[in-house]
Amino acid sequence: MSELMKVTSSPHIRSKNSTSGIMFLVILALLPTSIFGVWNFGIKALLVICITVSTTVLTELLYQLFMKQKTTISDLSAVVTGLLLALNLPSTIPWWVCVIGGVFAIPVIKMLFGGIGQNFMNPALGARAFLIISFTPLMTNFEYDGVSSATPLAMLKAGSDVNVMDMVMGSIPGTIGETSMIAIVLGACLLILTGVIDLRIPGTYIVSFAIFLGLFGENGFNFTYISAHLAGGGLMLGAFFMATDYVTRPITKKGQYLYGLFLGILTGIFRVYGPSAEGVSYAIIIGNLIVPLIEKITLPKPFGKGGEKI
Repeated sequence: MSELMKVTSSPHIRSKNSTSGIMFLVILALLPTSIFGVWNFGIKALLVICITVSTTVLTELLYQLFMKQKTTISDLSAVVTGLLLALNLPSTIPWWVCVIGGVFAIPVIKMLFGGIGQNFMNPALGARAFLIISFTPLMTNFEYDGVSSATPLAMLKAGSDVNVMDMVMGSIPGTIGETSMIAIVLGACLLILTGVIDLRIPGTYIVSFAIFLGLFGENGFNFTYISAHLAGGGLMLGAFFMATDYVTRPITKKGQYLYGLFLGILTGIFRVYGPSAEGVSYAIIIGNLIVPLIEKITLPKPFGKGGEKI
């Protein structure tokens, strides 16, 4: 009887998949991007990943021990948060900034709101936004082959030409996990094939963003221009691995399409009209904040008293 009356944290979905199983698949899907990031940027990238993941896991463990809560690090969600945060950082970032980001992501964004299933925004993106605001010069210092240089998106915004194939392959400066479109899509295919995610959110996000660029971008429906924006920055990583987060996305199918559309348009506004060349992180964070409104207008109304009449 006690098991029948047990109420767990959201989302309440009947499935044979466990949280740890899903998180393990996400980690596997992020391995191509992580491995390429280490190959592309060297041992510095590996150190950033190790420090950030260790910080998020240790922070969650210490928080729960201090608060006398049941430890949940075995569900691997803290590992995923740390890995996603690391992939959104430049390889040149100091180790202490990695620690600050990990400490901010877990207690402030995740645990204070009830832990996994109850955080109001993606912890990794929330921590990244906090670090960008707090340590802007360090978060925008990108090196490639030992030379500091602007990202292709920054060059594109300044009116310079970019090599789209290099952006697809990943031979460009940027954060550890955003450079190789091929590695990101390879990992995303694993999540799609295993049923962890579907194409409703990422597909709507990418298509609406491309259409927005065609309508309002400087070069219209120019294939090279749109391809560079799709391959550059955190769009692909954000669309497949962060916008699809079970906790912070809408639960209804209509809501997911509307959510993806909102993200695509907002990212387009940030990139076309904003001062920065990026915008994915802020678009997803703002999208997370309006998810309750999206669900309110897309949840089916119950029949009966107070509901729809036949």
